[in-house]
Amino acid sequence: MDHLDCIEAHSIYILREAFNKFNRLVMLWSLGKDSNVMLWLAKKAFFGHVPCPVLFCDTGKKFPEMYSFQKKYTREWDLDFIRRECPPIEEIDPALPPSVRSASRKTEALKRLIDELELQAVVVGIRRDEESTRAKERVFSPRGENAEWDFRDQPPEFWDHFRTELLPGTHIRIHPLLHWTELDVWLYIQRESIPLVPLYFARDGKRYRSLGDMDITKPVNSKADTVEKIITELLTTKVAERTGRMMDHETEDAFEMLRSVGYM
Repeated sequence: MDHLDCIEAHSIYILREAFNKFNRLVMLWSLGKDSNVMLWLAKKAFFGHVPCPVLFCDTGKKFPEMYSFQKKYTREWDLDFIRRECPPIEEIDPALPPSVRSASRKTEALKRLIDELELQAVVVGIRRDEESTRAKERVFSPRGENAEWDFRDQPPEFWDHFRTELLPGTHIRIHPLLHWTELDVWLYIQRESIPLVPLYFARDGKRYRSLGDMDITKPVNSKADTVEKIITELLTTKVAERTGRMMDHETEDAFEMLRSVGYM
């Protein structure tokens, strides 16, 4: 087995463990490269079918290309698709920095759905290498009654023994891509020919490394207009993956603040 085979097998094991342990769970689909890889792995793990609902928290501010991608692949991948509109910005804490406040709309939409469906687990396509706060995560990560995450108190996961017990009102976040890197994701996309939103590929000297809402996401300078060129670029670039995410630049602890209250 090569490196991609090994990390693929580990992710499939995590997904099968999640579906074995929990009856009420969803997978979050942001329409980005990581969550597309996660859905692809789920299809592999369960013989071509994603066996649980797929949730899209819609802010109404995604790029048109993202909405087009969602419509096309919801149908082609035969997904049990749940779309939830995020609450208006007026319902979010006005004391938060502007971009953090905007991003918090997705957190609130997810919290409400967890309560509505009494979810036991939420499968999310985050990676440790993407942001320093996420490096503190566990594969099966407990969340409190208000979906809060205590990054100072994380359970051990020796030999892939995952914590699955639930206290009343709590749930587990499951991260099957936690051990992947950005380069791993692109190498796997290349090997598997996984479809992506075209905004990841350079046009007029710019492309998106990470996709979010139109008003809080910016492209980076790049000439990489194919998967192969993106892989080559990643081998030498010193630009951080989330450089284009405006909320990461507002305050030093902006991302940690978001994740502690339930952000993906």
